[in-house]
Amino acid sequence: MQKISRFFFAVVLLSGVAVSQRNESSRVAITPPMGWNSWDSFGRTINEKEVRGTAEKVAKDLKSSGWQYIVIDEGWYISNPLEQDATRYRFTMTEDGRFIPDPARFPSSAGNSGFKPLADYVHSLGLKFGIHILRGIPRDAARGNLPIAQSGMRARDAADESDTCPWNAYNFGIKDNEAGQKYYDSILSLYASWDIDFIKVDCIADHPYKPAEIRMISEAIRKTGRPIVLSLSPGPTALEHASEVAKHAEMWRTCDDLWDHWGTWKGHEWSQGLLAQFRTAAAWAPHIASGHWPDSDMLPLGRLGPSPGAGEPRNTLLTRDEQRTMITLWSMARSPLMMGGNLLELDEWTKSLLTNAEVLAVDQNSKENQQALMDGDLVIWTARPESGNGFYVAVFNTGDSELSVDRSWREVGLEKETYHVRDLWQKKNVGGANRLTVKLAPHASIIWSLQ
Repeated sequence: MQKISRFFFAVVLLSGVAVSQRNESSRVAITPPMGWNSWDSFGRTINEKEVRGTAEKVAKDLKSSGWQYIVIDEGWYISNPLEQDATRYRFTMTEDGRFIPDPARFPSSAGNSGFKPLADYVHSLGLKFGIHILRGIPRDAARGNLPIAQSGMRARDAADESDTCPWNAYNFGIKDNEAGQKYYDSILSLYASWDIDFIKVDCIADHPYKPAEIRMISEAIRKTGRPIVLSLSPGPTALEHASEVAKHAEMWRTCDDLWDHWGTWKGHEWSQGLLAQFRTAAAWAPHIASGHWPDSDMLPLGRLGPSPGAGEPRNTLLTRDEQRTMITLWSMARSPLMMGGNLLELDEWTKSLLTNAEVLAVDQNSKENQQALMDGDLVIWTARPESGNGFYVAVFNTGDSELSVDRSWREVGLEKETYHVRDLWQKKNVGGANRLTVKLAPHASIIWSLQ
């Protein structure tokens, strides 16, 4: 995640993706994780009241549709998050150099409780709890040469002071040595004692790519004995690293930070737009595998505020057609679904996007997902249900003008002459069709089930 602004087609063969011993033994993220992350709406300012309220909203309105993770993004250990000068941030940290929640923002963490009381509350609602960290060791820990918990070593033994994240100066990097492993063991032991279920690690999947630290963090998670989803950021993770990241993590970002725009976003040209995600998702489709998910990033839908990680507070800038297209593409590509909008202000339209069981089933229970055709502005994806017969077909108009589509089923890799069509967004049967015929508005899409 870029902290300049956001602290920044083939059948899949499971044997083609390296599988980590940790993942297979703990059976984590067998389907793409679904949840909510605080960054798109709250930036670094999220507090306990807002987290609890969001968890209650998910439990009430979204849990029955499969949404379960509540993830606090970057900066939960900063006591003055409204400070505009990052060099003046004050950090809350233990005497052995581990970040802990700021008790003024998270009152239940007082008395060395950490996030355990908040995690307990989230779990009491039938949900799961996660946090974000930046790779490395706090600069203040290294400068003070603080002890590394449970090791007999000290921070300077682990810290690589020549290595800092290009867009976030909180931490030094970690050396690939025993002390480095011990430091990661110490923080994951602490987080596991809080009963976290998900950890998003930043400045590690790309710019720069840090395979040694990925390995050490994965090993530290394994040592805890707790099933914890490991999510790597930011993207774009390089395709040549696919097997390596899949060996150690459950999900990894395929793109730079994605925000609520179709093409480029003036003033935020680093941000990935929805249009660019079509090629990215297609390139990663061969690497989709149970327990190992290419991550298309959060869903910037609904209300983005009061303090979004990029831009001013706003309702999503995506049109309704673009919002449906986003959910459709993420589902056909089996991306994790992490809602970024403010669920405390959830509107009925956005709720309808997040609770369509037939569309979400494609994300959670499909196989052989691939881009079947790209021809100018026309993009077509196909997939199969994990069990049963039939196909899923999604058709996208990526252009700025209306598009009429008339293709034979064979042109998109399907062999029957006629299919019975069900429109998944409309939740209704369309009838028999001997061709794929549809008219789409600019940036619009359809997703059908074919029998």
